[in-house]
Amino acid sequence: MKLIDARQAKVCNIYKNTKLKLLKTNAAILFNKVCKIKQLKPNYIHFRTNSKTIRDRRTTTHAIKYRINQELKFLYCKKTNLECTVVQASLRMCAPM
Repeated sequence: MKLIDARQAKVCNIYKNTKLKLLKTNAAILFNKVCKIKQLKPNYIHFRTNSKTIRDRRTTTHAIKYRINQELKFLYCKKTNLECTVVQASLRMCAPM
């Protein structure tokens, strides 16, 4: 695609950057799903407990599950917003200037 002026370049860059954000968000969703299925703790989750008793360990595992679920909800909302933005940017790219 040959760019004629700065407006076209700006629209193309917006589309490209938004598409890249969408791909990174999809990767984060997949990572969190795998962690949830395999019962792994991602490095971004930090809890301080004594973890000496069974109750402490159980509380920690429930807190990790809750945190992953909240992260997934946030990422899915972000994904839908980015998809709308990508569609709008692609329509602006196709529109005559």
